[in-house]
Amino acid sequence: MNNITKNTINIPRYPLEFQQIIATKNHNFVGREFVFAAINNFIHQYDRGYFTIIGEPGIGKSAILAHYVSQNPGVAYYNVEIAGKNRVEEFLTAICTQLIEIAQNQGSKTCVERSRNNLTTNFPDSTTEDSGFLSLLLQQISNRLHSEQRLIITIDGCDRIDINNQPRGSNIFYLPRYLPEKVYFILTRRPFLTDKSGLLIENPVQSLDLSAYSEQNRADIQEYIKYYLNESCHSERSVSKEKNRGDVSLNMTEQSFDDDETNFLYVREILAAINEDIYPPNLQLYYQNHLEKMNLATSKQQKMALQVLNILVQEQSISIEIIAERLDVDEYEIKVILDKWREFLYLESIGAEIHYSIYHASFRDWLRQQIESKF
Repeated sequence: MNNITKNTINIPRYPLEFQQIIATKNHNFVGREFVFAAINNFIHQYDRGYFTIIGEPGIGKSAILAHYVSQNPGVAYYNVEIAGKNRVEEFLTAICTQLIEIAQNQGSKTCVERSRNNLTTNFPDSTTEDSGFLSLLLQQISNRLHSEQRLIITIDGCDRIDINNQPRGSNIFYLPRYLPEKVYFILTRRPFLTDKSGLLIENPVQSLDLSAYSEQNRADIQEYIKYYLNESCHSERSVSKEKNRGDVSLNMTEQSFDDDETNFLYVREILAAINEDIYPPNLQLYYQNHLEKMNLATSKQQKMALQVLNILVQEQSISIEIIAERLDVDEYEIKVILDKWREFLYLESIGAEIHYSIYHASFRDWLRQQIESKF
């Protein structure tokens, strides 16, 4: 299936830091056609709107967006996870810079001045105060789009946005509540509570939860492993000329993953360290960042949070009711803690109850080690 969205518009080069992360995330990319099909169907079905890709940490959201952008040169791109890019001022400056050049390429006159060497854009003072200037640019571009053209803006990592410097109740990054025709935002984010989306929107809205596509995710993981091994074996044979080395690596790799594995980051790091007798350092750092965001060290509920976490790492799946019974506390107190950890949990309906589990077995095992050694 072709994952190119027809009739997007040409835009200028991305900032260097965005180019680098797109190239990195797009390396060895395979599959995910069901996601691209859903995006294209949404754009075909609605004349504007917001499309959100939701998925657990490491499942490949960033790579999906990077590949989509690489295949569609008319798509604006912003990545929140780059250091310093999680504040609204940075977002509006970067995105408006791209949009201004789009508008100018259309022949529009924008309310900005550009320096002679075309490297600096001087925005109106109110540019980063609300969505007014962004909305003005979107409308200006929309007015000049041909009937078959679309303006698509992508934002990767919406769960990392710093909302502390925005007025309470405002949309994350001041994203417009209303969009003009032919304008679309594609967002990625980890699982979240519905009332914590940070968005109030009066446009068509659709989300795709990657966890609902287990079969497709597993198939893409298997394709990724085969592709990685083919590339690795080809490189090893070219350098070492050892004919059997690739076959050994293949056998080792097949034994390293469960058939149900769906987490791309985990697979990538394990593959990179397949011949090493260590836990991959990048994976340890990734999990350490998870733990820091869970904020156990400073939580007012630290003692109870540690007790809840200790239960979660010992169980495959468990309900709030059972956790509350074991700790002899009110179920509401447990729910408050689990809601805070929503992005790191997998939820499953069993009967009339919701059962919770750590999103990935590897992270659960790592947490168990941390609890045993530190807490």
